Formats: sequence, structure tokens, C-alpha cells
Amino acid sequence: MGLLDEGISEVIATTRFNAAPMGIIRRGGRYSMVIYRGSHTAENVEREGWIVANLVFDPVLYVRTAFEDLPPDAFVEEEVAGLTMHRLRGVEAWVAFQAEVEHASKTALGVVLSLLKEEVLDRRVRPVNRGFNSVIEATVHATRYSLTRNEELRRLIHHHIAIIQRCGGPREQEAIGLLEGYVPKLNSGEKG
Repeated sequence: MGLLDEGISEVIATTRFNAAPMGIIRRGGRYSMVIYRGSHTAENVEREGWIVANLVFDPVLYVRTAFEDLPPDAFVEEEVAGLTMHRLRGVEAWVAFQAEVEHASKTALGVVLSLLKEEVLDRRVRPVNRGFNSVIEATVHATRYSLTRNEELRRLIHHHIAIIQRCGGPREQEAIGLLEGYVPKLNSGEKG
């Protein structure tokens, strides 16, 4: 079926009772990803060898999973290729992968993914929404800003907040309010 296109698809990746926004790379029909060490995702992939890409259009969920853990009832167990995997409840679609660490450094894992199963649960067509896309961009920048306090990242976050204020709906507005709460020094300009 091919739910994930060529390039990098932003998804919420799940492992055992863990969810985090991640990019799944597809180049020439090959799936891969880079996972930073020190995360629950990296630990689970190394230990269990699977990951699920959840396709979801809830901007609040992207922000929440970037900065907090979800409760166990947010997950649904799926049996795939003899493995018990966890996906998120309420997603539009999900893609299950076997995950094998291809190379590792001190900071990251290079993981090759083998497609095991795809399932579409909601066939609703979603138009492109610049506000939603900017929530994703602002969230990616905010996770990095939280670690580095890089002023250029703060500027980019504010650029995306302006787009969300113009183009986003109520759910995008709620997401950006959460994001500002998770990164309190974002508005003060303090460098921590």
C-alpha cells in the first residue's frame, strides 16, 4: 500500500508504552530512522526490535508526546508477525516495522526498518493546513531549543507561532499554548 511517501514523514512513533514524534525516512523504497540515545524509544528499539509509525492529525498529541509520557490506556496492543506491539488509540492509520540497529554512535542509532503491516482506520481526507504543519515544525525546534537554548531556534519557533495564529484552528492554538508551557523560557528570551 505504501502509506509513507519518499522523503521524511513525521509520525508519532510508538514502542512499548512509549510515544514520541519522529521522522521515518523512505529513500528508494528503503525505510530507516535516526533515534537519539538516552530516549525510551532508543532503549526499546534496541531491546525489542520493533516500532510503529502512527499517522495522526492531532497537533496537541504531537506536542504532548514530545514533552511527556502518555498513560497506558492511550495505547492499543496489536499482534504483528508474532510480536505484541503498541500503537496509539484513535489514530488514522498505523504502520508496523521490524527495527534493526544498522549502526550506532555515542549519540544516535541508525535504524533500518522492515515493513510488517499497514492499516488505515480512518479514511477521511485531510487538506494541507499550514497551522498544523507549523505546530510540527515548532515542536521539533522546541525539543532542540530545550536542550541548547539556541537563539536561532527560538526565532524559528516564534515564526511558526505567527503562522499558527494566522492559519491554525482551535486545536493548533491549543497545541501551541501547551508548547509554550513546556518551554517556559521561550517567551522571555532567557538563555537559561
